[in-house]
Amino acid sequence: MAESPKDNPHSGEKHIPKTGDLSSFDCCTVDIASLSAPQLSQVKKQLDEELEHLTNSFRKLRAAQSRFQECLKSIDKGISSLDEDMNTDLSYYTTGVEKPVLVPLTTSLYVRGTISDTQHVIVDVGTGFYVEKSTSDAPMFYQEKVEELEGNLKNLETIVQQKSNNLRVVEDVLRQKVINNGN
Repeated sequence: MAESPKDNPHSGEKHIPKTGDLSSFDCCTVDIASLSAPQLSQVKKQLDEELEHLTNSFRKLRAAQSRFQECLKSIDKGISSLDEDMNTDLSYYTTGVEKPVLVPLTTSLYVRGTISDTQHVIVDVGTGFYVEKSTSDAPMFYQEKVEELEGNLKNLETIVQQKSNNLRVVEDVLRQKVINNGN
């Protein structure tokens, strides 16, 4: 059985996936050494643009994960302070007096607020939407979001590394073409 160039790393063929799906290399193998310098320049430009987009997406996902982690910390702090108060001062729960808290607007900006319902909190579910969750469900919700984003970040990081490797290969071949055409 003949060995495909994809299976033989010494065949000289470079495998650059088309945009999008990196898992299906079979449909899109190209011997980039056979491409002209202008074609290689176009491939390089496309890879640069894709890499920039993926890097921006990575940054945005990391920021979203950080926001969810901050929300998780805020909920944990709020719940733990409520638990402390419950052990020392039951008047918050029996007289209808509202519990004073600091509400985080950003990671460094807080405003004064009060908790009137100690069993429920408003949760930021992303993209400007908020839902009410119980104080026991809210931390689990945020923890699941943080873990989900961590998985997405790992996948995206792998894709960015593959694109970076592809870009280096294209740059190397383009450099060789330019050097050879100059002689």
